[in-house]
Amino acid sequence: MKHTSFLSAKSDLESPLLRYSGAQAAGGRRPAPAGRSSGTKSGGNRRQSRKAPGLFYSGLGIDMPFLIMVLVLLVIGILMMFSASYPVAYAEEDGDSYYYLKRQLLFAVTGVALMIFTSFINYHTYYRFAKILLAISFIGLILVLLMPSSTGIRRWIYLGSTPFQVSELSKFCVIVFMAYIATKNADKMKYIKYSFLPGAAVFVGTAALLLAEPHYSCIVIMFFLVLIMLYLGGMPGKYFLVIFGGAAVAFLIAWSTGILGYAMTRMDGWGQALIYTTDEMWQTTWQTRNSLYAIGSGGLTGLGLGNSRQKYLYLPEPQNDFVFAIVCEELGFIGAVAILALFALLVWRGIYVSQRAGTTFGKLLGCGISAQLGLQVILNILVITDWLPNTGISLPFFSYGGTSLWMMLIQMGVVLAVSRTSKMEKI
Repeated sequence: MKHTSFLSAKSDLESPLLRYSGAQAAGGRRPAPAGRSSGTKSGGNRRQSRKAPGLFYSGLGIDMPFLIMVLVLLVIGILMMFSASYPVAYAEEDGDSYYYLKRQLLFAVTGVALMIFTSFINYHTYYRFAKILLAISFIGLILVLLMPSSTGIRRWIYLGSTPFQVSELSKFCVIVFMAYIATKNADKMKYIKYSFLPGAAVFVGTAALLLAEPHYSCIVIMFFLVLIMLYLGGMPGKYFLVIFGGAAVAFLIAWSTGILGYAMTRMDGWGQALIYTTDEMWQTTWQTRNSLYAIGSGGLTGLGLGNSRQKYLYLPEPQNDFVFAIVCEELGFIGAVAILALFALLVWRGIYVSQRAGTTFGKLLGCGISAQLGLQVILNILVITDWLPNTGISLPFFSYGGTSLWMMLIQMGVVLAVSRTSKMEKI
């Protein structure tokens, strides 16, 4: 069956900014408003004057259900991060149990401010600067490799004393650029030159730089993000078979040549956390095993907020990628499912709002960001339950970290900006 995008390319003509940009790129004059001549009014020679769309929106409402769900998840996430982090903070930060909470609150307050500010930015601006954003992403990933490191892992650029993880910015830049490609080539996505090749070039270039860091979990996320954007853009299904086949061959080559040496060490003991047979495997699977102990200890209703046992230095880094294991231990199966249901509702609402955007670019951008949110939640849960190797995939709004929280809230602001033009009733 032929795959076509569920996002209509026709709606791009509704965007004055995209229409104006296209006219400029073609060297032509700006198109006149519908129903009027390009140069005169009836009965006169006066030119039509019409300002280009501004950088900021004004007088347009946002989707309040989406905003409320973001804020609710953020509050729950900060609360659970604090509950998971205060024992390790007390042990490692000179008795300051509130160390991670204070920093995360600062990240959250500034992140919400950035989200609100971003929600007023005309999202078509990202279309105009898509190439520049991708270039910034590549430059940032290159600069990361020039940073000093005592462990051989380079993922951060330090802004004063605050580390900035460029790969979080790269996720957004890749989504924007792929939305740009799919919009620009809306009528030509069936051709390999306009769909598969641009997507492959973006992924290979980004993955090569991430491989040098190394940051394998982000490579996986980038791979699926590019696939999702190509699918939403309407690339034929036959190309996906080529992509998966090529990815399998590339993995085998990288594995056989030792390029994935660091990644293979993270796969040691995968799926064997509870059935270790040697002392070395016992040590290798320590974090994943204690994650499973935490999840199992929670039972149906949990041990109660603050009553986790595994966070007392049994589960390493409980405030980061494994924070949801503590959620399961303290809130139980019911609490964990409720939070995952809220994540699912947020992803659904983001897609629902984005599908009703005024342009194809808005639809692709909003759906791509919503898909990234859902993808990270799924991958994080698969890691803490030992269904995937133990890699660094943060849980949005819950895991400690400034860059990941800032970028996720900024992207939520972009979805809110898309909602301002959505053809739906605003609450």
